Amino acid sequence: MSTADRSIRIRGAREHNLKAIDLEIPRDRLVVLTGVSGSGKSSLAFETIFAEGQRKYMESLSAYARQFLDQMQKPNVESVEGLPPTIAIEQRSGG
Repeated sequence: MSTADRSIRIRGAREHNLKAIDLEIPRDRLVVLTGVSGSGKSSLAFETIFAEGQRKYMESLSAYARQFLDQMQKPNVESVEGLPPTIAIEQRSGG
């Protein structure tokens, strides 16, 4: 497997407060996003990576199956490559 096959490549991510960021994230590894409040962690994880993975998964379904699902919008990003099927765990604050 080449290095390109072992990473998720994101180009021009502009969701919410992301300012056209480019990055490469290793696949099949635990990756942690950290930063201060408002730095774009959730925008990157949920509105960019998860949204694109979910959208691509929905596109892989048959036309018959897709007719029962809502249309998914493409995230505000130039490209996302190397993204496997994705899941997301809802974040909640304690209490």
